[in-house]
Amino acid sequence: MRTSLQQRFHAWIAAPAYPWVTGGALAVGAAAELIAFPGSVTTTIGVLVSSASLMWRRSFPPVAVLTVAAGLLGFAGDVNLYVSITASGLIGCYTLGRNRVLHPAVTVAGAALGALCVNLVHINTWSRMDLPVPALWEKGSLSLFAESFLLTVVIFGAVMMGDAVRSREETREERNLAQAQLIAMERQQAAEAERAAIARELHDIVSHSVSMIAVQAESATYTTPGLTPEAREGFQQIAATARSSMSELRRLLGVLRTPQGQGDTALTAPQPTLDRLAELVEQHRAVGGEAELRVTGERVALPATWELSAYRIAQEALTNARKHAPDARTVVEIDYGADQLLTLRIHDDGPGPGSGPGSGPGAGAGHGLTGMRERAALVGGRLSAGAGPDGGFLVEAELPWGTR
Repeated sequence: MRTSLQQRFHAWIAAPAYPWVTGGALAVGAAAELIAFPGSVTTTIGVLVSSASLMWRRSFPPVAVLTVAAGLLGFAGDVNLYVSITASGLIGCYTLGRNRVLHPAVTVAGAALGALCVNLVHINTWSRMDLPVPALWEKGSLSLFAESFLLTVVIFGAVMMGDAVRSREETREERNLAQAQLIAMERQQAAEAERAAIARELHDIVSHSVSMIAVQAESATYTTPGLTPEAREGFQQIAATARSSMSELRRLLGVLRTPQGQGDTALTAPQPTLDRLAELVEQHRAVGGEAELRVTGERVALPATWELSAYRIAQEALTNARKHAPDARTVVEIDYGADQLLTLRIHDDGPGPGSGPGSGPGAGAGHGLTGMRERAALVGGRLSAGAGPDGGFLVEAELPWGTR
């Protein structure tokens, strides 16, 4: 219950309307006090300005200088201290310390000087009122300055309280920031540990299996009697593809094992480029697929990210064609446009995406199409996949490079 009340109180203080409500209420109270106990024109102006100015203390904290100065001016105009001046002066000093408009020492020194001036004005007023006022050099004259001493002590306390609250909030913010950084560091360490675990799993499950494929395919050319030249070439293609996959897997494992921020220490095997597109098409033919490569435009050396994205899109599209339309004829078209736009089209004459379960490269809509779209989006391009205009399945990617 107590915690709930504290939360409501802090929420009310933090509300944007809080300074306007409190400042307005204090101004109304000051007006009522002036009606009940009228003062001089100087006092009236000082009381009203000191109270009303507090409404802007949050949106413009330096206004608290005016609050304190007007309060001292109002007190100087009358020997009686109004309650509204006391409240607004304390809040003004607290605001100056809380927002550190000036250094606390400067604030206290300036307010103390103002309090001394008010005290001197009162001493002059007392002498004109025929009160027993000793001369400054006589015994007991120091008691005349008790007023300025008391005001200085009260001002000092209000400014230090505001400065202490500010320091406590800064300490809390620094602690929260340090805690957030610690949590982020722990999450990063957990992610790196997970990356290392994934790398180990890939090494144990995938890499060993792929290496076994390469070894068995290569040894089959020597251990299997009566192989035709075409079958022997097919086994060699399988072994070469497996070894190429092993190289890419090793590079991927190196990236996974490398902590973030230390990418320079990762394996730096060359990435496949569009120069290997013909080799990719040959691999497709070697496993029984029918494929054709068409290149238009002048070959342009693109940035590595664009080259890799285009190559992977073509690789995934050919893989899908082999999987979903193994007997189809696939055409890979690449156009190096003069307007700095690389267009990649992979089209087959298979059954298409909607002609039955498991038919067409688009059937299933698994990670392959999503990965191709992500690769295209990575370089600011777009990718569409679906039924071709003449049937079959069509993957079309537009990858802009440079400034178009």
